[in-house]
Amino acid sequence: MSSVASVHSLWTAAAGAPGKIPGPHIEYAQLSPTLIVLGAAVLGIMIEAFVPRRSRYYSQLLLSLVALAAAFAAVIGLAAAGFGSSKAHVAAMGAVAVDGPALFLQGTILLVSLIAVFTFAERRLDPAAHGRHVDSFAAQPAAVPGGEAEQAAVKAGFTTTEVFPILLFAVGGMLIFPAANDLLTLFVALEVFSLPLYILCALARRQRLLSQESALKYFLLGAFSSAFLLFGVALLYGYAGTVTYAGIAEVVSDGAKQIDPALAGTMSNDALLLIGGALVLMGLLFKVGAVPFHMWTPDVYQGAPTPVTGFMAAATKVAAFGALLRVLYVVLPGLRWDWRPVMWGVAIITMLGGAIVAITQTDIKRLLAYSSIAHAGFILAGVIATSKDGVSSVLFYLGAYSFVTLGAFAVVTLVRDAGGEATQLSKWAGLGRRSPLVAAVFAVFLLAFAGIPLTSGFAGKFAVFKAAAQSGAGWLVVVGVISSAIAAFFYIRVIVLMFFNEPKAEGPTVAVPSPLTSTAIAIGVTATLVLGLAPQYFLDLAGHAGVFVR
Repeated sequence: MSSVASVHSLWTAAAGAPGKIPGPHIEYAQLSPTLIVLGAAVLGIMIEAFVPRRSRYYSQLLLSLVALAAAFAAVIGLAAAGFGSSKAHVAAMGAVAVDGPALFLQGTILLVSLIAVFTFAERRLDPAAHGRHVDSFAAQPAAVPGGEAEQAAVKAGFTTTEVFPILLFAVGGMLIFPAANDLLTLFVALEVFSLPLYILCALARRQRLLSQESALKYFLLGAFSSAFLLFGVALLYGYAGTVTYAGIAEVVSDGAKQIDPALAGTMSNDALLLIGGALVLMGLLFKVGAVPFHMWTPDVYQGAPTPVTGFMAAATKVAAFGALLRVLYVVLPGLRWDWRPVMWGVAIITMLGGAIVAITQTDIKRLLAYSSIAHAGFILAGVIATSKDGVSSVLFYLGAYSFVTLGAFAVVTLVRDAGGEATQLSKWAGLGRRSPLVAAVFAVFLLAFAGIPLTSGFAGKFAVFKAAAQSGAGWLVVVGVISSAIAAFFYIRVIVLMFFNEPKAEGPTVAVPSPLTSTAIAIGVTATLVLGLAPQYFLDLAGHAGVFVR
């Protein structure tokens, strides 16, 4: 009874003196890119509930494009106002960093998402069903594949317009992820963008069972990685007595100056620091798709609707590498000699593993999945540099890679047969003779993946390898060059297949897309060539954005 009375007296005392309870101080203007996107996502749910079905597609498409463009304008405004450099600081009561890397990565994610919306909205590639245009997504996702409910939905010409607000929720989480400045915000952002992606992966119109299988694998393995990360957060809190990045970094470098009596027994315990840091990095390396946490990547890339695969391959990598950079450079710089050897090993097996296994693939989406794993290894070479040049090279590589990836998957949606997309490599034989323009565009993207000069891939690889070499990781660069040579083999093999093999009589056709997909591919090609031919301005931009606020 006495304890209840004391709690009651505390509560009444607090209620009687409201001035003693500090209100939260939130810088809404500096958080505006994320708030715009999440607000539009909520509005999109309202559209699904109240707008007639025939009007939803155009309403959702317009809302998504306007919201992402407005959020990108807000990022540009913040950068122009100096929040990427002189005014960089920690906002939202220490939860979110507003600095150069955060704004650069948020701008990249928003541009990638804007282009991805074009591919989501494409409705001319599949033949019209019962007189209505259809898209890549299931007519009735909740229905049993092949069941009566799904057949009725297909016959009625239904389309799944809720993919647009789900996409916006994922983008909102991705915007917070690389800017998170404490471990709880990091975890919440991870879940906010992961859960919508699990749903999107299960929504393919064709091959429904394969799509649902990929979503289930992604969900189960993602749940494991989230659990590892959350356990690591708990151990780091036990070590430092705080979840803020700056607080943990201070305890790592100086030890606990003012030990909380309740935590005195565990604070500054190096076992908690090392195990907790390792578990957090495992959770982030899963999202990056680095070996040995890459198992989900090929199956999910193959089974998910191709517009979702393109969006996920580009945007998730940008967000995840941004978060990984901030954790290593802001939270654990005092442990550099502990985590660098481990990351060396991860980078080497990721580069070699992705490149070697890709040679054996016979499905174009699985080949691009293993290609993305190899690229994760190349980007890790820049992360390992632990210098300002390392950060700026990773930022540039992420921007360049994301446009190439989106464009490549947009091209994959065009090559089709009676069963939908023709992703078997054997079916791409002679594509250069059937459709020279599409094959040439895809060849440009493959050459960029291979890192051939005059493409953005070469500029990105040169930047990260140079930063790694200058930091003393010369042997890592040697392995990276060998892996690039191995990877170039299977990219050029696809080009040879398209241009120097005879087309098969029963081969696939190339669908004529609407201006939406054409725009997405055109932007991808333009970005690939511009970043390859004149990369200096963008390298300088990444260089100016390469300093984390602490």
